[in-house]
Amino acid sequence: MSWALFRQARQSQPLWLATASGFALIASPAAAQQAGESLPAQEISGEPDLQTPDVAPVTIDAPAVAAEDQVGFAADNLNYDSDSEIVVAEGNVAMNREAISMRADKVTWNRQTGQVFAEGNVAIKSPEGDTAYGDRIELTDSLRDGVVENLLVVLDNGSRLAAIKGTRFENGNIELENAAYTACPVEDAEGCPRNPSWQIRAVRVTYDRANNKIRYKGARVEIFGLPLIPLPGLSHPANSEAGSGILVPEIRLDRSNGFEIAVPYYLRLAADRDITITPHLYTGAAPMLEGEFRALTDIGSFRINGYATYGSLVPLTGEDPDSRKRFRGYLESAGKFQFDPRWSFTYSGRIATDRTFMRRYDISRDDRLRSTFELERIGGNSYLSIAGWATQTLRRNDEQGQQPIALPIIDYRQRFADPVLGGQVELQLNTLAIGRTAGQDTQRAFAGARWDLRGLTRLGQEVTLTALVRGDVYHSDENLLTPIPGYRGKSGWQGRGIAAVAADMRWPFVGEFAGGTQTLTPRVQIVATPPLKNLDIPNEDSRAFDLEDSNLFAINRFNGYDRFEDGARITYGVEWNYSRPGFNISSSVGQSYRLSDKPSLFPDGTGLTDRTSDIVGRTTIAYRDFLRLTHRYRLDKDDFAIRRNEFDATIGSRSTYAVLGYSRLNRDILLLGEDLQDREEVRVGGRVKVAQYWSVFGSAIVDLTKQRDDPLSTADGFEPIRHRLGVAYDDDCLSIALTWRRDYADTGDARRGNSFSFRVAFRNLGF
Repeated sequence: MSWALFRQARQSQPLWLATASGFALIASPAAAQQAGESLPAQEISGEPDLQTPDVAPVTIDAPAVAAEDQVGFAADNLNYDSDSEIVVAEGNVAMNREAISMRADKVTWNRQTGQVFAEGNVAIKSPEGDTAYGDRIELTDSLRDGVVENLLVVLDNGSRLAAIKGTRFENGNIELENAAYTACPVEDAEGCPRNPSWQIRAVRVTYDRANNKIRYKGARVEIFGLPLIPLPGLSHPANSEAGSGILVPEIRLDRSNGFEIAVPYYLRLAADRDITITPHLYTGAAPMLEGEFRALTDIGSFRINGYATYGSLVPLTGEDPDSRKRFRGYLESAGKFQFDPRWSFTYSGRIATDRTFMRRYDISRDDRLRSTFELERIGGNSYLSIAGWATQTLRRNDEQGQQPIALPIIDYRQRFADPVLGGQVELQLNTLAIGRTAGQDTQRAFAGARWDLRGLTRLGQEVTLTALVRGDVYHSDENLLTPIPGYRGKSGWQGRGIAAVAADMRWPFVGEFAGGTQTLTPRVQIVATPPLKNLDIPNEDSRAFDLEDSNLFAINRFNGYDRFEDGARITYGVEWNYSRPGFNISSSVGQSYRLSDKPSLFPDGTGLTDRTSDIVGRTTIAYRDFLRLTHRYRLDKDDFAIRRNEFDATIGSRSTYAVLGYSRLNRDILLLGEDLQDREEVRVGGRVKVAQYWSVFGSAIVDLTKQRDDPLSTADGFEPIRHRLGVAYDDDCLSIALTWRRDYADTGDARRGNSFSFRVAFRNLGF
């Protein structure tokens, strides 16, 4: 048995590996002669044992050897019968050859027949850390064929393989009878034996040396000792590379499609690319085919995933589904390529044939599909982005022709290494073109510069001075097709010049408090901008604004470039932080006041309509890894009514925890010029560990919106949207989950009702 073959088998399913190792180890020149009588073979019966035998560890007591064909040998006793020409080594027999070591109670060599036997607590250890155990090893002096009884191989990664009998043939093929493989631990935390969560059992396992393939006959997966999943025709390569074959099936049951079974087939095309083809079979719908292609190139990677079927469609308008039989599907792709340390390209694309396909087949619950690309160059002091995106809407009332297509979006920034008047200067160039098939088209370009100076006073105040200038050019047409007048702007060419100055001062006070450290930081900001003709400019990227703690101190509190807040204002607030080992509280609250009486550019309900803004804040409490609570709020400046109220909490450990969320928007407005309806929602989820590996999990979303909050809503104040409940088993190598989910709303042919899914994942399974 050659060393090259031994290395080739590294990290494969090593049923034959340990056999080959044993054959190589017994090759002792001192006993390599023929004559005599062979020992009788023992009767083989029973089941493969995956437990580690009580065998003394392999030690290197044998002397080191210099030549590759030499064997170091040591034993308590060595006897030679000259009549029968049998050599017997007994008592702590140790041998080593080419960094492979072995121990046994007894080694016998018959010089007449050329047969060699190692018996009694045989253990063989490879240089990579794998250890093979056996009761009895038999081979010929040609080292080309032989038999191992009660074989066990323990890999260095913890996986193990056992067989009642292993045979190696002269052509190099190996056959194992009554074999078992598992990657699961066979001992608990206290070191007591335990049955593996799963194992693969096979009547026969054959290693085909010529094709470098391992094939199984009568293979099946046993879970908790129960033979549940047959694996007919199972085979895989005899090395660490993945091999083609059937993956673990997925099972579901829901109202829309009935009973579903998905059987993935993995096809390895090359070392850097593969395909997974998954037929989905349903009792209540036409079959669907899913495919995924993945590839790794010299400069990056990409994948393409798609679904396809031909069946009926229940449209959002409630038409007869029989008249809508058609091709239905979904296609997505994503990838990233790094051309050199500075240049990279990223893309993602998503498209569906209709608005309900993804919900019908539970692929995704996104209500918009966005496709993007971006070419980036990141330098030491510069940045360039050339991007584009398009959106497909899946919402019931949205018109696809009103969805924007942005191409191109170019953004360039250059930061000067040398300061100007002590401050950092950054230049920015930006251009954007937005088109719609049945809506307004807008093009924009601007150039700007920003100067920032940060310093500390002798009293410890942190002062930041900012100056900003920008020049904008816009062109738009078909403006009347935009439904909301405030977003349209004027048709044709429009220009705008922007200048702003700001001074921001923070003054932290630090001291000890209640066994910890607290920091109190008052903050004041003054911003001044000349009057701007914002309404002449189309608004594409500064919509759906709401005042919150994250944008209170921003120089431009709009979330884009098309709107810029003008006038003069003062913003004030305070931040407080308290920390001690394992515990932290941070809180902030603030408000702003406009110094001019010019009507606000912000719509009603955003908190910035009047000269004095609403009060916004955030509080976060964290206790070790057990508790994290965040509260965000906006209070009405006049009567302190809660206009925005959000709670998010995570409580518990990794195994038992609860996730809670609550949101309420009470904007107190009558005319809904924008998407500013009131909303109220509660979210809850969690997992409870009920045994060492068993847990129960669940989640629910409930719409608490009332008709007085949203006149267009038909909600009754307690409208469940979706809930989920399940039970799961998770240990070191096996994951099982049974989930029940109920949806309470119909969306086309994505029907309300119950669905059940069953998932099994075998960790560390090498094929």
